[in-house]
Amino acid sequence: MRQKANSPQLTNTEIFFQILKDPDRKSIIRMIWEFFYLYFYYGEFPRQYFSRYLFKKTRTNLLDYYPWKFLYNLKHFFNEKELCEVLENKLYYDFFYRQFNLSLPKILMYNHRNLFVIGKKNFVISSSGEFRTILAEIIKKNSSASDSVIIKKTYWSYGGDKVFKVYLSQISADPSRIDELYEEVTKSGFLFQETIKQHPLLDKLNPSCVNTIRFDTYIDPEGKVEVISAYLRMSYRNCEVDNVSLGGCFVGIDMQTGRLKKEGFSNLIDLGVTILTKHPVTNIVFENLTIPFFEEAKALVMKAASYMPGIRLVGWDVAIGVYEPILIEGNSDYDNTGNDLSEGGYRTNAVFKKVLQEYNVLKKQKTAD
Repeated sequence: MRQKANSPQLTNTEIFFQILKDPDRKSIIRMIWEFFYLYFYYGEFPRQYFSRYLFKKTRTNLLDYYPWKFLYNLKHFFNEKELCEVLENKLYYDFFYRQFNLSLPKILMYNHRNLFVIGKKNFVISSSGEFRTILAEIIKKNSSASDSVIIKKTYWSYGGDKVFKVYLSQISADPSRIDELYEEVTKSGFLFQETIKQHPLLDKLNPSCVNTIRFDTYIDPEGKVEVISAYLRMSYRNCEVDNVSLGGCFVGIDMQTGRLKKEGFSNLIDLGVTILTKHPVTNIVFENLTIPFFEEAKALVMKAASYMPGIRLVGWDVAIGVYEPILIEGNSDYDNTGNDLSEGGYRTNAVFKKVLQEYNVLKKQKTAD
């Protein structure tokens, strides 16, 4: 099943001392001044001062980066709450977008508690032994694509939580863990999806998991869809998911060329003050590495966004398969702090400036009402 991050995380005290010892940090006096300046400017604790590495000497554009609370609240002005369920429930998402013939991961099975569905057939699984048998059957039937299956919680799961990867060999080799998975799965609803085979270039960069691109899109008041930004997510701990919260890292992508930018990032609690320039496991340098099918991936998320005009700010996860990009999922309530960091500050992004302009208008309208 899913490999969890196996390295100890840093405490706040350890992070604090790493910052103090960092040769690339600003002076103590300057850091204190900038910290309180941001505190009074935004009226909240400026966590972005640390998460965006604003203590580094090279970070001089403080106000180009936004605090988490600001970015979180902003999305609510653009997305109709009633429609968000289509994206946040992975089964609804598949049912909706499958009709448009978009490239999506294949669903092998899904369930609600003990009731399971394969194709047009539903049935009850009442024991972990039955579950192991069915799990082995669906993997074997899809063995031409992969010897494993990805299992995801159907609705409202974030950051790679409740995501498992099971290999056929594990079912017989470690039945107790599969029994634990059965207990977890039958508490709610899960999707059982094929394991995507990613493009060889991305597999070479990081083979431990499918490395996905996080795009975010904006639909303006006239209905025009634009891609705001993109970054590539990877594991750096041989983990089987690429989420930053589970031991992952990410690096921005140049929207015009599809090439990776120079610097990669992770959480301070994982890597401390270190900024990556190459993958920690494979040692492949990020800068100028060109993402295959990048233009096709941009077109894919723009098309997907256009089919859901009531959700105007969306974070899309896209895998780069061997022959084409594959739309994994869309998120209406996504964490866009990674976009902020990978762009060198959202305020520098031309499309996000349009988002801000409309946000100011919508906010004034709401206040007036």
